[in-house]
Amino acid sequence: MLNFISFGSGSSGNCYYLYTETEGLLIDAGIGIRTLKKYFRDYGLSLSDIQNVLITHDHADHVKSVGSLSRDYGLPIYATHRVHVGIEKNYCVRCKVSPERLKLVEADNTFSLGEFLITPFHIPHDSFDNVGYRIVHNDVVFCLMTDVGTVTDEIKPFIGNANYLVIEANHDVEMLSNGPYPQHLKSRILGNTGHLSNKDCATALAENATERLKHVWLCHLSEENNHPELARKTVEQVLRSYGIVPGKDFELEVLKRKSPTGIYKLE
Repeated sequence: MLNFISFGSGSSGNCYYLYTETEGLLIDAGIGIRTLKKYFRDYGLSLSDIQNVLITHDHADHVKSVGSLSRDYGLPIYATHRVHVGIEKNYCVRCKVSPERLKLVEADNTFSLGEFLITPFHIPHDSFDNVGYRIVHNDVVFCLMTDVGTVTDEIKPFIGNANYLVIEANHDVEMLSNGPYPQHLKSRILGNTGHLSNKDCATALAENATERLKHVWLCHLSEENNHPELARKTVEQVLRSYGIVPGKDFELEVLKRKSPTGIYKLE
């Protein structure tokens, strides 16, 4: 049985966990190591259950604890070459990845880690590099895509192929436009290497989801420029305009920014 937990999803820290009875795969490590240890204990888990760590990109809210995981827990850290370069240059990451634990992945090159078959794919974002991950366990296809500047033709098939999908719904355009952010930051977020809006997320789902899709989690919501209920309602409204009914065609949920979700069983 494949299980999924989100330990946090947003600018305060992103961290996701896929695990079975024998395998543990962490995706991003943007939460402090003490907090992460506590969350694992709360679910009857241990950091020693993790075998491998995947990193999407090098921004601090995704890699805060990556050095500690590599050095204190001996975990291999998988990321693209440019993401590893970004982590090394990131002053927010005080403890760097241990050189012997540094592992390289390449977009579009599928590889195996234990029971998992993993395919990284390009996602446009203003980091050194950014990838999403398609992760297959037995016949279950889990896909995660965060910090998505724009939904490219390369990304669309991964939405269509997923049974379980974590996808960014970062901001409401009107809230962002009328909010307190300086113009340069608004332009960055709205640009093609920024973040995905609620409506663009919804359109990507509506135009690319297939009958394979069972569950969608909206991730990386902005605290200043979005609200969980607004994100859910906006996505639901767009989906319904395409004849797709959340709760019937697939489940739709919003991940919590600063706390764990509970355990989802992926079948």
